[in-house]
Amino acid sequence: MSDFPRWKYALVVVVLLLGLLYALPNVFAPQPAVQISANRGARIDASMQDKVESILKKDKLTWDKINITGDSKQEGSQRMLVRFHSDDVQTKAVEALKDGLGNQYVVAPNLASTVPSWLRSLHANSMPLGLDLQGGVHFLMQVDQSGVRQRQEQVYTGDVRQLLREKNIRYLSVSHGGKGVVAVLRSEADRSAATDAIGAEYPDLDISNGPSTGNRFVLDMQIKPDKLRELAQNTIRQNLSTLRNRVNALGVSEPLVQQQGNSRIVVDLAGIQDTAQAKRILGAQASLEYRAGIAQYPDQRVIDAVEKGIVPPDARLYYGKACPRGCLLSKQVIVTGDELTNANSGFDQQQGSPEVQVTLNAAGAKRMRTFTESNVGKPMAVVYIDHIPQTKMVDGKEVHSFKTSERVISYATVNGVFGRQFSTTGLDSPKEASDLALLLKAGSLAAPMTFVEQHVIGPSLGRDNIRKGVSAVILGLSLVLLAALIYYKLFGLVADIALVLNLVLLVAVMSMIGVTLTMPGIAGIVLTLGMAIDSNVLICERVREELRNGSTPHASIRAGYEKAWATILDANVTHLLAAMALMTMGSGPIRGFGVTLFIGILTSMFTSVTVTHAITALIHGRRKLKTLSV
Repeated sequence: MSDFPRWKYALVVVVLLLGLLYALPNVFAPQPAVQISANRGARIDASMQDKVESILKKDKLTWDKINITGDSKQEGSQRMLVRFHSDDVQTKAVEALKDGLGNQYVVAPNLASTVPSWLRSLHANSMPLGLDLQGGVHFLMQVDQSGVRQRQEQVYTGDVRQLLREKNIRYLSVSHGGKGVVAVLRSEADRSAATDAIGAEYPDLDISNGPSTGNRFVLDMQIKPDKLRELAQNTIRQNLSTLRNRVNALGVSEPLVQQQGNSRIVVDLAGIQDTAQAKRILGAQASLEYRAGIAQYPDQRVIDAVEKGIVPPDARLYYGKACPRGCLLSKQVIVTGDELTNANSGFDQQQGSPEVQVTLNAAGAKRMRTFTESNVGKPMAVVYIDHIPQTKMVDGKEVHSFKTSERVISYATVNGVFGRQFSTTGLDSPKEASDLALLLKAGSLAAPMTFVEQHVIGPSLGRDNIRKGVSAVILGLSLVLLAALIYYKLFGLVADIALVLNLVLLVAVMSMIGVTLTMPGIAGIVLTLGMAIDSNVLICERVREELRNGSTPHASIRAGYEKAWATILDANVTHLLAAMALMTMGSGPIRGFGVTLFIGILTSMFTSVTVTHAITALIHGRRKLKTLSV
């Protein structure tokens, strides 16, 4: 056994020391805390800390420690963390601080690390806990794919109308409905010219001739299936990005936002217990549209539209705070909320009313500047659009739908040319302004979403899951250790030591790469411990076989490791392939299980072969042996 090289001993020692070092932080249990982050230009400093302390003293809540992290020179990067001794005090503190600090700060429950600073300086941190272990809320959201089609049809309606004007093609109307986009032309020649122009400009539309009567020549346009599928995927991706931005605004640590299937999104918010607030922020579908104003009551055109239903073909009738008795706005949208790059709430210095200061992207700024340059002295309106989720029971089943609310919050005259930055007024309250700014800053959803499933996991249930998970690991590990020790004696003891070290290395690697620990992850750990002993079983049985064939003890050990390695490698490669499939194709709990299994297989190959070989070499290396305890 003297052929076991010294560099392998050094490798084993270094790896095990690093494993112990990076697994150590998981011994320190996290502490209940409240995280406070600034919003809309507010600051976190010493005076802010004094205010937090006074709020907690007023409610007779005791805290352990308050510290501020982040760069004071970079706006929005600082966080205040208030630590508590129990979950009950943490819950009361969240409510008290939310009421006391108002909308300028984001207050969210969190778990503060208790890992010593010297370990954190080495980037050694404990594994973050998942929703089922930490507690929080789980949402399953359904994307309204029909809304995607309708929205795109509305875009094509405006584009086709503009194209026909540019090409001087006469038409009576361009609208969209249940059959897609419908254009009514004045003659057969106009319809033919429109078909050629639209087909060349918008190849994603299927164009066909509709029924013709008198001087009405109909052209039907529908979005091609390939384009609809592309729009659906883009919608999912945009909604994922928007939801992640909104989750960040909630101040949640270690959130999970991922796609499930073709039209659903899973959102897990660990540490959050207020489902009403989370649903309001995540499910809100609020945006703005800036449209040219045509007429306002008591203009005769508005009276005709309100009383007789006679609406000009290029206009729509709206109501709202800015025009309670009605106003006509252009169907052509100047800029939408999707083209906003930033939004902050504040107060109008002249009137003292709530406002949202918006910043447009380059494309939106160009269109706004073009419009204002040619429409100084003319009205422009701001339309606030909100999609409100609704659930009705039909034949004993829940049917999800949306009620769309559109109201004019501002109808004012364009007094000068502007483009990239300006303010939107007409909001009812500072809270409405702050909520609108938050949603616009995070981005609007590409399509409305409904909450298909939701449930809350309390902190006490999370702790109970942790206890059960730890008990399962200890029980499974103990049974495997006992069986190996009884059946393989000294070699079984060596295998047991390697198995414990495998658990340490597995936890260390998961902590280093930041794998979130969940109940499926704990199941993966238990399965890994049960599978890891298989390699040592193969080695021990091979050593026994060599001894029965008359080989010397040293030769039997050497042959056992050499001949068993090929079998061990083959078996673990197939396990790795299965784990990779779970990681890449699975989602949520399945992916967590696959990640844990993949890491566990790699660490078990090292401990079961290299570590046990090193220990066996230390025990038997230079001794004269007559037999082996195997």
